[in-house]
Amino acid sequence: MPSSSHSTTEKDAEKVLEPEHYDPNVNDSDAQFGGTEARLALEKKLIWKIDLRMSVMVVIYILNYIDRNNAGAARLRGFETDLGLKGQEFATLLSILYVGYIIMQIPSNMFLNWIGKPSIYLPVCMIIWGAISCLTGGFVGALLTRFFLGFVEAAFFPGALFLLSKWYKRNELGLRTAILYCGNIISNAFGTLLASGILSGMQGKLGHAAWRWLFYIEGALTIAVAVIAIFILPDFPTTTRWLTPQERALALRRMEEDAGIGDQEETEGTTSGLWLAITDWKVWWFSVALTAQVVALSFNAYFPTLSATLGYNRTVTLLLCAPPFVFTALFAFVHSRHSDKVGERFYHIVGSFGVGIIGFIIAICTMNTAARYISLFLMTQSYAGFIVLYAWLSNTFPRPPSKRAVALALINAFSQLGNIAGSYVWPKEWGPTYRKSYGICIATSGTAIVMLYIFKLHLISLNRKMEREEEEKGIKAKGFRYML
Repeated sequence: MPSSSHSTTEKDAEKVLEPEHYDPNVNDSDAQFGGTEARLALEKKLIWKIDLRMSVMVVIYILNYIDRNNAGAARLRGFETDLGLKGQEFATLLSILYVGYIIMQIPSNMFLNWIGKPSIYLPVCMIIWGAISCLTGGFVGALLTRFFLGFVEAAFFPGALFLLSKWYKRNELGLRTAILYCGNIISNAFGTLLASGILSGMQGKLGHAAWRWLFYIEGALTIAVAVIAIFILPDFPTTTRWLTPQERALALRRMEEDAGIGDQEETEGTTSGLWLAITDWKVWWFSVALTAQVVALSFNAYFPTLSATLGYNRTVTLLLCAPPFVFTALFAFVHSRHSDKVGERFYHIVGSFGVGIIGFIIAICTMNTAARYISLFLMTQSYAGFIVLYAWLSNTFPRPPSKRAVALALINAFSQLGNIAGSYVWPKEWGPTYRKSYGICIATSGTAIVMLYIFKLHLISLNRKMEREEEEKGIKAKGFRYML
């Protein structure tokens, strides 16, 4: 909720939105909704309504990643030659995006928590990045546009995670995070298919190279979807106007029951969340672990290049990029749903990362076409564990909202250092085997697994401490516990 710095008019507006039937002192949480059965029916209706509107974020994320990664596909159709790129300049073009991405994430999420209007803020950012994407051209121009592209795109993913955490309970977040992140995975599958069609059919149209048409068409599509999203996306429970008073009351009650306290902002204001986040060592530990795994997933930006090592032409190379990511999207959905169902995170994460390491090892050991293509499937399924890792992140920093907003943004922003480093892990001279690159991925993924195991041990100790405190105070009802 907005901080105390709001104007009187804004506070009055929020008062109007306060639920008429919500009473935090009522012990029987079902009574105000007409009993247990009535509450369950209302809750099912509420979740379905929110799920439908949240689904537009999957489309936004697909376009977010398509706009971010289209340089990799353009590379196969003269992008480097036309811009006169030499040495590590292409890697620099990829990495510069993450500089702006890192700088803006924390301020963006703090602003989003303050303004309370993601339905306006996120689509406006989307319109701007779509326009910027259309302008890519020339090395210096491309550097500038990709820097500012990252600057504006930074608003979306941490903002989306924060928005999900305002509506869904801990045992619901894994599946919703998976559905959202499938937008990323699907973009790798269908983004290459879209790129294949544009790059093969638009060369020379109106005097422009095919790769320029790639940026024009995908940027325009992004802008169109952004305008539609303004009318679909929900805001926060206290600022969403199309909820009934009873639905708003239930939305708030759900989050209170899930964390043991309400989801309203603390009286110190949203800036207090910055201090709470940066002084929590768990935030920094999680940041480093996530960064290590991001380096291990750096093959994503070079996937068309790795697919090209199979020896097929440009069109077939791009088409072969799709199946591994389609498989990963389906697997990630099932994997995350199971993680939610059993209430377990760690083994779902490291199991997926371990299979990814097997894929890296296969790619190091052989140049056999079939074996290397199978290894691409094993590598990409690592994203299933990565998605559960993001759900674990949201579970670990539940309240207050201002701290959660900063923690989600800070950890995600810090992890983008892995994308900057990962841009230089795949130099052409290491191809076509890329053994050194795969070796780096094995090392960084292994580091992430070890750090997450230590993190799990710490959470176990915190849970035991909370259990002891409840026993000493004679509290029978089980309170908040960290999900493991």
